[in-house]
Amino acid sequence: MIGNYEELSDIHIDVLKELGNIGAGNAATSLSKLLNDNVNIRIPSVKITDFDTAVNSLGGAEAMTVGVLLNFSNEANGMIMFLLSMEDAKNITRIILCEEEGCEDDGLNEIKLSAIREIGNILGSSYVSSIALLTGLKINVSVPYIAIDMAGALLSVPVIQFGAVGDKVLFIEERFSTNQGDLNGEIIMFAEVETLRTIMHRLGLSDE
Repeated sequence: MIGNYEELSDIHIDVLKELGNIGAGNAATSLSKLLNDNVNIRIPSVKITDFDTAVNSLGGAEAMTVGVLLNFSNEANGMIMFLLSMEDAKNITRIILCEEEGCEDDGLNEIKLSAIREIGNILGSSYVSSIALLTGLKINVSVPYIAIDMAGALLSVPVIQFGAVGDKVLFIEERFSTNQGDLNGEIIMFAEVETLRTIMHRLGLSDE
């Protein structure tokens, strides 16, 4: 029986990767509506990795990062984080708010942070929806929370909440392209072990 992420078999990991791919496709469709523009998704890099590797992928523990957090609950429990470097956050808000590249940098003001929070909400909800659709599970998603902090501090949230069952996460590198530029970001999803078991069971796979 699955006791932590380290005990996932190759088949289990492939299933989680496919859920990530489906979620990314759903996210591209939703982002197209938000941006009123065609959004093409490159095949995302989906992998199971440890927290240290995830932090390093974000530029290191002290790299300032924008994070959007959503909790999901009910018949599946866990959290999803959408993470952006400061540079990517500025690029994304420029695209969303139709700003010209090279315009005066006035920082990530409230309007820009609201736009990033909405993107995080769309992406996170798309992944949860793909899980719910394929498994038939009833899943509620919280309102999105946004914060700017060092990558290590942001990732300490799932470590504190889920570290007791292992230090692995589903790490998804996202690359979207639009007519106005590229959207780059990282998605980290961590489900409780009992939720992993339930997902595998619903998909007809043994959790052993």
